[in-house]
Amino acid sequence: MNRLHLRRAAVLTAGALIGLAGVATVAAPAAAHHPEPSGSYCATKDGKVTVTWSVISSERDISGRITKLESTVPGDITGGLSVGAELKKQSEGPLTGTQTHTFTGEIPELKLTVGAHWERGRQSHDGERTVVAQPSRNCEVEESPSPSPSSPTPTPSASATPEPTEPPAPTPTPSASTPPSPSATPSAPAEPIFKLDQDCESMTFTVENPAKGVPFTATLTTEKGVTKKLVSEPGKTTSVEFDAYQGLKVTVKYDVVEDSETIPYTQPKDCSGQGGGLPVTGPAAGAIAGGAVLLLGAGAVLYVVARRRRISFTA
Repeated sequence: MNRLHLRRAAVLTAGALIGLAGVATVAAPAAAHHPEPSGSYCATKDGKVTVTWSVISSERDISGRITKLESTVPGDITGGLSVGAELKKQSEGPLTGTQTHTFTGEIPELKLTVGAHWERGRQSHDGERTVVAQPSRNCEVEESPSPSPSSPTPTPSASATPEPTEPPAPTPTPSASTPPSPSATPSAPAEPIFKLDQDCESMTFTVENPAKGVPFTATLTTEKGVTKKLVSEPGKTTSVEFDAYQGLKVTVKYDVVEDSETIPYTQPKDCSGQGGGLPVTGPAAGAIAGGAVLLLGAGAVLYVVARRRRISFTA
């Protein structure tokens, strides 16, 4: 009898441990995707502060994109660190940038908030971190140059005849007919990224507009008359989503061009067919094929306006 009770207790204990392990596996949260920023600064006696920021990705196998940069230091961040910049894999090194500002009085707390976005299969991940810059140990001390000793001025002798000095050549004045030099040509706006994602339940249109992009608005209308607006602003990612069904067609019209394009919904092959043939019982890996990316060249929306060509989402 004692052995029978011991066997039953062992079986119950093993079952409980297996159940707890299963719950822990299912309920465990996904690994957090986030940027890892750091910062250091050097300051001079007159209050001039130079801050060096560095951001590295938490992910070792995929690249992300910087979506947010907010600094308490006035002025722009120069270097490779900017909104819209690619945040490469952790092994490929960080993005860096610098800021310089002259403070009057005590130097305040220097903070940088960084946001980033990752696409892993059908999942989108966003992370954000804030860091406070610390004084650097490798600051170069600025020393004022010491004046060089002046050589004694020779006393002219009475017999020496001074040599005639030539008058300075007059500075040529610009002629009224000479045209001014042309100013530098402004750089073209950065290119937005257009994405179309189709799965068994939805059809999603996404636009990633970089910080140096151009704002525009797209009107999306289904064949049943359902209309949604997609407002794209520089430095932001926006999207609209439609419930998927057989026969769904979406017409895309932009406010910067006269043409429009109608895009039909393409159902992935791995949909189970339940509830109208759209819901799926698990992650649909085949639906990732609907997320092809179209990179617009030569100035994105401005290029389209100049050439009268259409912007199109492709799948």
